[in-house]
Amino acid sequence: MSILSLIPSSTALVLIDLQQGVVGRELAPYSAMQVVKNGRRLADAFRQAGATVIFVRVNINEIAELTVDAPMRPPGSPPVPAAASELVPEAGMQPGDIVVVKKQWGAFYGTDLDQHLRRRKITTIVLGGIATNIGVESTARAAAERAYEQVFAEDAMTSLSAEAHAFSIKHILPRIGRVRSTEEILGALTSK
Repeated sequence: MSILSLIPSSTALVLIDLQQGVVGRELAPYSAMQVVKNGRRLADAFRQAGATVIFVRVNINEIAELTVDAPMRPPGSPPVPAAASELVPEAGMQPGDIVVVKKQWGAFYGTDLDQHLRRRKITTIVLGGIATNIGVESTARAAAERAYEQVFAEDAMTSLSAEAHAFSIKHILPRIGRVRSTEEILGALTSK
């Protein structure tokens, strides 16, 4: 395992889908509130270090409804309340944080995330959020294609099942970045 050192001026924290319509779901291996708490700890530390903090939320009512075998929502479902697409207050968003709105699983396609990162000369992103194998992994794959260094906050992400989380953590994310705990990331950020 390589030693982790994060330079605040070129590192951004990107937290995925910590929003009303997502955190109420049954999740594993960590509860939504555990993920939100660890995400907030990271965001507070990143801000204090002068690093960029980005919250990504999905506009649930504008997700493309594709013909698939296992849809996230039943086809033709009525719109969800607008509040379902809003970040939970416990995430601790602050003035100066960036909010990116997406309409699909990943946070790069059809959004201004890459532009926000490049204008700030960000080369490393730390990812967390819900769900590990959906929004986080989709964003991570796209970030790898754009040559961003990545760190994954294993205990600041969770999924619809412990097995889905574990598969991404063990087999996918280590191939495109470094998987670390919130504590390890906080130590790497403050060691500069």
